[in-house]
Formats: sequence, C-alpha cells, structure tokens
Amino acid sequence: MSEQFHEKSNYQWNNTFSFLMAMIGAAVGLGNIWRFSYVLYSNGGGAFFIPYFVAILLMGIPFLILEYGLGAKFKNSLSNIIKEVKPQLEIIGWITAFLVFLVLTYYVVIMGWDLIYLVLSLFKGWGSNPDAFFMNNIVVGSNNLNNVTGFVLPTLIATFLIWVLIWYISHKALDKGISRVVNILIPLLFIMMAIIVVYSFTLPGMFIGLTNLLNPDWALLWDINVWLAAFGQIIFSLSMGQAIAVTYASYLPDKSKFVDNVLIVVASNSSFEIFTALGVFSILGFMSFTSGLPINEIATSGTGLLFIVFPEIFNVMGDMAYIIAPIFFLCVFFAGVTSALAFLEPMTLALTRKFRLPRIRSVTYLCIFGFILSLVYTTGSGNYILTIADAFINQFGVILAVILQSVIFGWMYGVEKLVPILNENSTIKIGKTWITVIKYILPIFLSVMWIIGIIDLFKTEQSMDLIIQLIIALLFTVIPLILTILPSKEDL
Repeated sequence: MSEQFHEKSNYQWNNTFSFLMAMIGAAVGLGNIWRFSYVLYSNGGGAFFIPYFVAILLMGIPFLILEYGLGAKFKNSLSNIIKEVKPQLEIIGWITAFLVFLVLTYYVVIMGWDLIYLVLSLFKGWGSNPDAFFMNNIVVGSNNLNNVTGFVLPTLIATFLIWVLIWYISHKALDKGISRVVNILIPLLFIMMAIIVVYSFTLPGMFIGLTNLLNPDWALLWDINVWLAAFGQIIFSLSMGQAIAVTYASYLPDKSKFVDNVLIVVASNSSFEIFTALGVFSILGFMSFTSGLPINEIATSGTGLLFIVFPEIFNVMGDMAYIIAPIFFLCVFFAGVTSALAFLEPMTLALTRKFRLPRIRSVTYLCIFGFILSLVYTTGSGNYILTIADAFINQFGVILAVILQSVIFGWMYGVEKLVPILNENSTIKIGKTWITVIKYILPIFLSVMWIIGIIDLFKTEQSMDLIIQLIIALLFTVIPLILTILPSKEDL
C-alpha cells in the first residue's frame, strides 16, 4: 500500500496551480523570446495576428484539448496509450517522446550559452564586439565538421551544469521537484519580463521598433507561407503533439476542469510572447535610433538575437544595462529550465511505466544518455550540427507526430469517447465542431504543411547536411524500435 502511495506521489500534481505553471512553463520557452517577434515582423506585422489567432482556434486549442483528454482518461505514457489503442503502433509513442528528448539534448547547450552570458552580463564580458566574441569563444568553428573533435570548454562545462540541474529537479517526486520549481520560476519569469518590457517603453526610439513590428502588410495574408508560419509557430510554441501535454495531464487528479485549463495555458502563452515581442522591438527601435541602422538590418531571431544583437544593445545602453541585461538573461534561463523539465518528462514516464523503473533511475539513465548526446553540440562544429538537427526534427519529426496522433486518436480510437470526461467538470463544453477539427481539418492541413516543409528542407541541402539528417533519423527510429520490442515488465 505504501509503495502505491509513493508511486502516486511521484506522479501526481499536488494542485491544479502546479499543473498550470508546469504547462505554461513547457509552452513558454526560448522560442517565445527569440523567435516569435521575428516571425511576427517578417510575416506581415500586425496582419500576422489574423492567421496567428486562426491557428490558435483551429489547431492549438483543439489539439491541446485532445492531449489533456488522453492524459486524463488513460493516466499513462503516450506509448502505452497508443499500445492500448493499437499495439502495432506503440513505436509512434516512443518516437514522439524520443524526438522531444533529442530536442532537449541541444536545448541544454543553448541554455548553457545563456548561463555563460548571464555571468558575462554582470560586467559586459562580451567586449566591444559581441559578434566576434560569440563566434570565437562560445560556438567556435565554421559551418562544417572540421572542428567536431575539439570541445569548447566554457560551453561543455555550462552544459554539464545544466544537465546536473535538470537531474536534481526531475529525479524527485513531482510535488517536491518540478512543482516547486515551476511554482516559483513562472511567476518570477512573468514579473521580470514585465520589468524589461515596461523599461523598453521608456527608451528613445521605441516607436521606431513598434511601428516596424506592427505595421500591417495586408497583401501578405494571401501568401500561403505566412499561414504556414502562423501554424508552425503555434505547434512549437504550445509544444503540441510532443507527448508533454499528455504526460502532464496524466498527473492531474480526477474532476479537473480540462477545457478551462487549456484556455488558461493558451492565453498565458500567447500573452507572454506578444508582450515580449513588444519589448524586443522597442529595444531594437532604441538600437536603430542610437546607431542609425534601419530595423531590417538589426532584427533577427534565434541565437543571433540573444547572444549578438542584445549584447550590442546593452553596450550602448549605459549603466542601466548592468540591471536590465542580467534580468534579461535570467528570464531566458528560467524559460529554458521550465521547458527542459517538460522535454524530459515524456521519456521518464514512458520508461517508468513500461519497465517498472523507479523515477530516480529513469531520470538518471536519461540524463546520462542525454549529456553524452549533448557532447557533439559542445564541439567547434556544434552550432552547425545544432542548426541542422533543429530544422530537421521540427519540420520533419514533430509535425509528422502531430498528424499521426490526429489519425490514431481521431479515427482508430474514436475521439468521441473523450468528450464526456472533458466536459464533465469544464465550464466550457466541446462537441461536434471539436471532433470535426481533430478528425478532418487538422490531419489534412498539417499534411499539406508537412509536405511543403519537407520539400523546403531538402531543396537546398548539402550532402553533409543530408548525412547528418540521416544519422538523426536513424537515431529517432532505432532507439524507439528497441524500446518497443523490449518486453514490458507487465508482460513478463
């Protein structure tokens, strides 16, 4: 009896607030800070909000409701849920969870870079040329595999420390580990980002940035790529179809308001990324004002924005940068930690459920294996491999996982079965419209999106890029296959 209680405490939220903070933490990640503002700016400005909110209503909310329903009904890992629906397809659940784990292996390296910059921000340690500093001291190397045997020591140390932190939080029971961390970090993250954004509104030139960001280009609404960008942003921003929502929802107590919780998470995520975008472009406007450069020469996304453009801005900000810069890099760190914990959890639950492993052992095995895989990204060729891996996993793997789950649960399982459990305690009810979206609209639209993405992915690839993609594809096929074939403890 005590063992059952211990197992339950390891895998149950102590309250709905912890679940919401964990789900918001999973959604609010590096992409909200470094990606959304540029996606908004480069896809029609203010006009982009139309496809963005359509994507939320048509795809984001309906699919998250599906994931919450599955977690609530089955209280199990995605691989075990799919196995229960159709045993021959169990591998799809393992592939999905392992894909997210592979994302984690390079995500922690970016968090490591941020940790380095958090320390540097205290004294502007990146010097007068942040671009050269980043290239020569953090990523080191060029766009090839020539430097794959040489480690970048600061990145290696920082990556190791991040893995230790993730292990320390994740190996504990849910209410003592992840719950405590997200309950503190998410409110702090929102408060700190609010400080940065409010301060950005006081900077000279902020209107230059906001005008460039929000100025609507209505003609772009007829461009299919803008709509694809909106749907792609929602998939990655809300961590859709990545086994995270199914896993976290499976830890919820019965009689939770599932549909209401989805709306809270989606509203929080969108508010955060829109609010952050206003701050980012206000600061870019300040940079444009002080340097005389047009916004289109400054605006970028990804690591270039975080580790090159922002340090350049902090260099011209004066003494106030010694306060704003550490807060900014701490925000990025908090967003990274809460997302990293979510990326690890699907594989943790899957291993624990199938092989009856204690939580601490599952987490320890995964963190050791994850750190070994992360080593390749801490080399002089790490940034080159990371860029290829990120594009391939997201454009090829994650979208395909969402499509397959829509088909498996929409048609093979029969999504109608989830309606009673979803509606039982929710204030907002779902019905035929939601079923239609899951069974028909989502699979069709996402299939088109996936095909276009794949064509784009392979159109301009170099032979070395294709070899790296093939290795990644083998990795997320072979290991899930082995985990599928191995007999579960229940079957022995």
